[in-house]
Amino acid sequence: MDEPERIAPADDRQRTAEHVLKRLGYARVPPAPRTPEASASFWVQEAGVPRRTFPVYFPTPGDQALRADIDAWATRGSGGSGGGASPRRAIFVVGTDGDAESAWDRLREVAGGPLESEVSVLVVPPSGPSASAPHFHLRIVPPREVLRLATGVVVGLFRLSAATEGGHPVDFEEMLQHLKTRFGIDLYRSLGVRSDEDALFILYQLALRDSYAPGDPGANLHTLVLKPTGPAARLPWFAA
Repeated sequence: MDEPERIAPADDRQRTAEHVLKRLGYARVPPAPRTPEASASFWVQEAGVPRRTFPVYFPTPGDQALRADIDAWATRGSGGSGGGASPRRAIFVVGTDGDAESAWDRLREVAGGPLESEVSVLVVPPSGPSASAPHFHLRIVPPREVLRLATGVVVGLFRLSAATEGGHPVDFEEMLQHLKTRFGIDLYRSLGVRSDEDALFILYQLALRDSYAPGDPGANLHTLVLKPTGPAARLPWFAA
């Protein structure tokens, strides 16, 4: 008979999660004042950004505990018993990629719409010779949400380029990287592709079709306003 899997005490697993987050650039800090996330296991702050603090939820193993933590976070953040504002930031720590998928499924259910970018699911596998490396689990979102976020990122890149002396070309690979790292999106599974080149191609096609008036480039929802007037005042970012 196989020996049953041993689950480390909660304190040990929480210390491991704290250590992993510290290596990823999140240091433990005291709880933020006047916040509704009282049930969070602990709080962390992103390195170099004093106001970017995150409540970290560390449920005991089991699907029910995970759902309970997500439901409690959503209820408090949406003006339920905690009376707080809409949900903003949170990091949920789980032990497996399967638990992470369950977490994202439940988060989508309670959100009732597109999830905010500052919600993350961190996989910290139980220690052992076959344990995989801790990692943030990327989420799957509808293609239109990928396009919406991509346009926002590209606008930011164009503005950064315009504000830089001498300017510099906008790198669309950088846009894809932001979608993966900052927004935690699994681009390949969300768009049904296998490479960055294919992801860009699909985004271009989606952007071409997403307009107020199909066939009218001037009515496209993803047009950048580069100058007040003139023939080159507006430019679809995907044609840059």
